[in-house]
Amino acid sequence: MAISAQAVKELREKTGLGMMDCKNALVETDGDLEKAVEHLRKKGALKAAKREGRATSEGRIGSYIHMTGKIGVLLELNCESDFVAKTDQFADLLKDLCMQIAASAPQWVTPEEVPADVIAKEKEIYMAQAKEQGKPDKLLEKIAEGKLKKFYSDNCLMDQNFVKDPDRTVTDMIKEKIAQIGENITVRRFVRYQLGENQ
Repeated sequence: MAISAQAVKELREKTGLGMMDCKNALVETDGDLEKAVEHLRKKGALKAAKREGRATSEGRIGSYIHMTGKIGVLLELNCESDFVAKTDQFADLLKDLCMQIAASAPQWVTPEEVPADVIAKEKEIYMAQAKEQGKPDKLLEKIAEGKLKKFYSDNCLMDQNFVKDPDRTVTDMIKEKIAQIGENITVRRFVRYQLGENQ
């Protein structure tokens, strides 16, 4: 099947990937634009996985103040080189992440950062709720684990649904950027301020 230059251009604009990657994805998916995007996302996740674990000692600190001036965010986003830290793509990602934090109010970057006592307390509550609902004792642990996943997706930035595209998590979105940019990217830390809120 012949792939038109227009279709390649459209896919490039959607994904930010190279011309040959886009053309190959369209060939693989018989010219179906949506399937090609999905194909590239899967491929991108593989590229991103190869870059995980590489040192990220460069980057930038970004900030965002919500229009009302009542919510503010500071975020440190790291990458491998100063060159990438200065690109528009990196700046856009930084801005998107700051806005995500302002909108969704996560407390931690990843589930691994949640203190053990907080996890134990949540688990205890979930098990008590399940027991109260008459669930069998042998299922209590499993039910609590399922509810903990929801707790992480509410409270951990990387597990949250991305506000601009709720079908993807923040982790998915960052992995796509890693595949596009070609460097590992990590969220180091953030702080979110809300007027009148006790820290």
